Amino acid sequence: MPRKKTNVVVIGGGTGLSTLLRGLKRYPFEITAIVTVADDGGSSGRLRDDYDIPPPGDIRNVIAALSEAEPLVEQMFQYRFSHSVDLGGHSLGNLMLTALTDITGDFSHAIAEMSKVLNVHGKVLPAANKKITLHAELVDGSVIVGESKIPNSTRPIRKVFLEPNHVKPLPEAVRAIHSADVILVGPGSLYTSIIPNLLVEDIGEALVEAKGRKIYICNLMTQKGETINYKASDHVQAIFDHVGKPCLDSILVNNFDLPLPIKANYKEENAEPVPVDVENLEKLGLEVIKKDIATIQSGVVRHESTHIAHWLDQLCSEIL
Repeated sequence: MPRKKTNVVVIGGGTGLSTLLRGLKRYPFEITAIVTVADDGGSSGRLRDDYDIPPPGDIRNVIAALSEAEPLVEQMFQYRFSHSVDLGGHSLGNLMLTALTDITGDFSHAIAEMSKVLNVHGKVLPAANKKITLHAELVDGSVIVGESKIPNSTRPIRKVFLEPNHVKPLPEAVRAIHSADVILVGPGSLYTSIIPNLLVEDIGEALVEAKGRKIYICNLMTQKGETINYKASDHVQAIFDHVGKPCLDSILVNNFDLPLPIKANYKEENAEPVPVDVENLEKLGLEVIKKDIATIQSGVVRHESTHIAHWLDQLCSEIL
């Protein structure tokens, strides 16, 4: 008798989230992706300001990742205009989501309709259904306004916060977290892709209360402007501090030793593999799971989504 589909909620943003989802959609998971809407740069930022809507870029990438449409249709959706002064930098998918939001008057409804068009495997939900601005308070007390500016900082981040600060999530997102068998947090930029989701009122609280298995997929490399010198436990502690309570059961970390030339290339950018400090992680109450979850593509270290999906499928067959 085949196993029933596992309800999997994934919370994150950026390339890490869309990479992971491409692997997960090949397995018997009922996927709900809760996606950050803190971006304010590039095409997304321009449309966000022009139309007073949440930025569509991360949502677009997740829709494309979960799409079962023909490759040419997905390619068209992701097409970025480059030979036009007016359209330069915009992707067709961003423009389509903006148009649908303008027509329907509701960003989440636009996402649902676009998901039908592209035959999306699962549900894609924005963490918030309105425009928000991400702020970062640095250790010296200064504040950076805007997600796109935060990674340029040379001083460590003390905390990030949203404006407006009382943003309600979609009820559907909270329900999905409460009913999930497994909740994956990450991968993605810690302060600009992961934590902004958990700052949306009720999402962080729902994560704390959720009965499903809560797993943080740790970043592979430290990141300039956000997590320089961070160990794995520092990532977890930052999440706990922003949510206000412990909210994770396990952490999935990479066990694949990167080649020296790759490490050297990253070192030039002041980045390194995230050290896994098992003892501190266990003190935080987490089960530490080590797997070969990294791959190298064109000199860039990425999560190997098929390995993660296969591991998760095995885990679900054991715990459910």
